[in-house]
Amino acid sequence: MLDQKLLRTDIERVRANLARRGFVLDTDAYLELENRRKAIQVRVEALRNERNVKSKSIGVAKAAGEDIQPLLDAVQSLGDALKTADIELDEIQTQLGDLQMGLPNLLDDSVPDGMDETANLEIRSWGKPATPAFSPRDHVDLGAALGQMDLEAAAKLTGARFSVLKGALARMHRALIQFMLDLHTAEHGYTEIYVPYIVNSDSLRGTGQLPKFGADLFALCGDQAYYLIPTAEVPVTNLVRDEIVDAACLPLKFAAHTPCFRSEAGSHGQDTRGMIRQHQFEKVELVQVVQPGRSYAALEELTGHAETILQKLGLPYRVITLCAGDTGFGAAKTYDIEVWVPSQERYREISSCSNYEDFQARRLSARWRNPETGKPELVHTLNGSGVAAGRALIAVMENFQQEDGSIRVPQVLQPYMNGQDVIAA
Repeated sequence: MLDQKLLRTDIERVRANLARRGFVLDTDAYLELENRRKAIQVRVEALRNERNVKSKSIGVAKAAGEDIQPLLDAVQSLGDALKTADIELDEIQTQLGDLQMGLPNLLDDSVPDGMDETANLEIRSWGKPATPAFSPRDHVDLGAALGQMDLEAAAKLTGARFSVLKGALARMHRALIQFMLDLHTAEHGYTEIYVPYIVNSDSLRGTGQLPKFGADLFALCGDQAYYLIPTAEVPVTNLVRDEIVDAACLPLKFAAHTPCFRSEAGSHGQDTRGMIRQHQFEKVELVQVVQPGRSYAALEELTGHAETILQKLGLPYRVITLCAGDTGFGAAKTYDIEVWVPSQERYREISSCSNYEDFQARRLSARWRNPETGKPELVHTLNGSGVAAGRALIAVMENFQQEDGSIRVPQVLQPYMNGQDVIAA
């Protein structure tokens, strides 16, 4: 959520920044509402002051033996007018709040211009995609030939965009998660955290999924307005909602493994084969809560932590900066990490690392106490996948496949698989 003070004092700057995303801010509509709010606010304060003055004069008039009925009637009339004005003020403030909740974050100046992924900027790459002497199979054919990936069974159990893994593939999926958690906690300084997989609407509003992205969520039926989490970012970041964090505790660095549930609204027909885009998938999420002056250094750090996973697995990847039009609603800047997928002969996203600056913190009322001022100030929040387990499994299967359809197990995963070095039928 954007700063109301900035909207009131420099709305043209906001309009120009949001225009980089292709977002059109109706400044006239906002200013009209804001001017109405100011006028009614002045009227409310004037009515309240006048009512207080007349209320105090009742006792004086009564002590002097005067007829106080006219004063009583005037106070009653002023009270009725004040009540009406208060209702009107609440309605306008609600409209302003709804408008503000629908505004995306301001982009950092370093974000490149552009309206879609074609304008994203590659900033580095690691590893060289192998050129096998055989035609590589995709993960679906590999898994089916091994008898360890059954998409038809998943469709029978639930429907499209789900999967069933068996045997060594299921174990490798679990091994990837354990490897990532161990690395992030032992070497990168994150605290492992277990959080609910179901959250309330306040949590989703806090991180920006509601109200804008309600169609992407799985809402639960019942007496409570509960939702399945689309990412661990939601419950983990909300740990600091309505909190004032001591400066000595910053930065907060959390790593959480959770399933993620997404309706994939608007993605019909995209990546329908296999495990690339699913309604349920596993992810190790990295979340940092930092002092404002550190957030861009933290973004580089967090992105590097996700990259380390791919380097240790031996998976070729590249890092790109998302352009203005491709940057997510709440992010001020985002790096996507894309891993090489041989069957598609292209890089595919496996992690998205974003700095939200104070956008989420303002929604969450998440603050730290600045020791220099002694006053609470908004923190900055960041998150990124470290990394998506399903897509990591796909990448390992395809990059480590052999001509006979077997899959070599990356060395860093072998301790988690009882020393197994090859998955074969």
